[in-house]
Amino acid sequence: MPRSVQDILDHADELAKRFEDYEPSADDEVAVAEHLLRRAAMARARSERQISEAVDAARRAGISWKRIGVELGISAQAAQQRYGSVPKSA
Repeated sequence: MPRSVQDILDHADELAKRFEDYEPSADDEVAVAEHLLRRAAMARARSERQISEAVDAARRAGISWKRIGVELGISAQAAQQRYGSVPKSA
């Protein structure tokens, strides 16, 4: 449902007020090490997804499991076991 310019401006004002009224608490703070760990885990998840998509594309292009394993630094069998039955995302 399209929103009017006024609806968007009203929402922006509401968000600005919530931001201005916000008072941080001790529970909001995250240690730097925890933040870095969270970012690293998210980066790993993105990388794994990219690898899965690349392996799927490589297989559709006829590239062998042996070659895929070489590129990933693992055996052909390990590559096939890990990426051979990756569910397709919708």
